[in-house]
Amino acid sequence: MSWIILLVAGLLEVGWAVGLKYTAGFTRLVPSVLTLTAMAGSVGLLGLALRDLPLGTAYAVWTGIGTVGTAIYGIVVLGEPSEAARLVCIALIVAGILGLKILSPQ
Repeated sequence: MSWIILLVAGLLEVGWAVGLKYTAGFTRLVPSVLTLTAMAGSVGLLGLALRDLPLGTAYAVWTGIGTVGTAIYGIVVLGEPSEAARLVCIALIVAGILGLKILSPQ
């Protein structure tokens, strides 16, 4: 269950990272409230996952999910570059996340 909680926390991290793009420096109310809510939910769920998961593993997976999800959003929605080298680097992050999950004692 802790891994599912961590996954949701990571997805919320993607939500708040993307949300920052739309807050206009926290001057737009609705995007700002949604972004801050996602931030609080993400950190809160990370804290819950840490009850059972090792700190280093959980934090690396959490940030990795956020990094990969945000990068993919940037490519798909915002038209950011998607050259092969960038995609390989994203794939390496995914491999690291999977490796940490597989090697975790939990």
